[in-house]
Amino acid sequence: MKRYEQLAQSIAGLIRSGSLQPGQRIPSVRMASRTYKVSPSTVFRAYYHLENLGLIHARPQSGYFVTSLSEHALPEVPQAPEDAGSTSVAVSELVFSVLKAMRESKQAPLGSAFPGPGLFPMQRLARSMAKATRLMDLDSVVADLAPGNLNLRRQIAVRYGIGGVSVPVEDILVTDGALEALNLCLQAVTEPGDLVAIEAPAFYACLQVLERLKLQAVPIPVDPRNGIDLDALARALEHHDIRACWFMTNFQNPTGVSLSAERKRELVELLHRHQVPLVEDDVYGELYYGSQAPVTTKAFDRDGLVMHCSSFSKCLAPGYRVGWVAAGRYAEAIQRLKLMTTLSASVPAQAAIADYLEFGGYDRHLRSLRARLESQKHQMFAAIDRHFPADVRFTRPAGGYFLWLELPGQVDTLTLFQRAAEAGISLAPGPMFSATRDFRHCLRLNYGHPWTAELDQVMARLGALVAAN
Repeated sequence: MKRYEQLAQSIAGLIRSGSLQPGQRIPSVRMASRTYKVSPSTVFRAYYHLENLGLIHARPQSGYFVTSLSEHALPEVPQAPEDAGSTSVAVSELVFSVLKAMRESKQAPLGSAFPGPGLFPMQRLARSMAKATRLMDLDSVVADLAPGNLNLRRQIAVRYGIGGVSVPVEDILVTDGALEALNLCLQAVTEPGDLVAIEAPAFYACLQVLERLKLQAVPIPVDPRNGIDLDALARALEHHDIRACWFMTNFQNPTGVSLSAERKRELVELLHRHQVPLVEDDVYGELYYGSQAPVTTKAFDRDGLVMHCSSFSKCLAPGYRVGWVAAGRYAEAIQRLKLMTTLSASVPAQAAIADYLEFGGYDRHLRSLRARLESQKHQMFAAIDRHFPADVRFTRPAGGYFLWLELPGQVDTLTLFQRAAEAGISLAPGPMFSATRDFRHCLRLNYGHPWTAELDQVMARLGALVAAN
């Protein structure tokens, strides 16, 4: 690591720990040069790097200051009713209309569900694909239809083990992306008309799955700082015959919020008492910032009630559509459902990812990806601070690539979506994340694309549209 990077990292640590507070002036270039015994040019490079991260900003003739974002933090309160009861789900028309509008023209991808494709090692993956298909054992193509490529499942089991979770290879089923895994999990434990506890707000694909399977939703509010409201869930389990839960406990889409390890333990204990299975959607779990990976609820699973679903689409190989589920007691039932529907995920794609995990430097790639996403997050924080009205609030995720914004109450984000589309900007309006079309004054923004001057100008235009409502 270069000297200016070490200095920047040291100052960033002081900011993140709270030793340097938002709005506080940091040492001048001359003082920092004397204090850290480095040249002024090294300090300038460090400060420029911190500016790029959005952690500090310069004030003309005044020096450098820690970016002040605290006034934009969402309050620590649930944003949905404590007990909304059960409801049927009919969101597909809204979701499809929003997604269609995003595809019809070239728009700034603030509403996208995916990070920028340039963040991924596609050329290296292509070499793994060529190698894996050249060396493929043709007999295994049929033998591995379901549960999937054995080498890949072993690699996945090893990654669980590195995280301190023991998952037998036999419990792992490879799927066509995480979404198929999530679908199969719900099908294994529910029948049409059953009640499923979901988050509020929830990822729109979750709502669409419930709609397709004719399941009833029981929305559980998500606290914008602490994650799903466990007290509200406990009340729902007492008053409703809930047959399954679908939760995203790490960097939830759309809010970006996570449950702490202790709250994950409490969640698993609560569901264990009621013997209600949990479908854990953990597609963003590898995208954590800092050095400590978040635990999964699977780590606290004593009796196989947790079906842990994830994918390589968001962290390594978009478009390859390779996901999996560690299915616990439901492994055999889910494998049968897989054989009755799609038989197998792409055999060459499975083999390519297995080769990459073994030889391609996956952890090195993940470290780089996390660093870039965190930098882009701070850039978006700073852009909101510069360009948006002061009464806009947003979450402060520690991973993933989504922000959840709460706009002034008079702003209707469905109307804002249309006006933004006309200005060449895509965004994801709050109602598409609700079974009852709530959160009309909220929206989700994606900071997963490399930050550019053009993207900052897009944020300025969006901020002006928000202010005009």
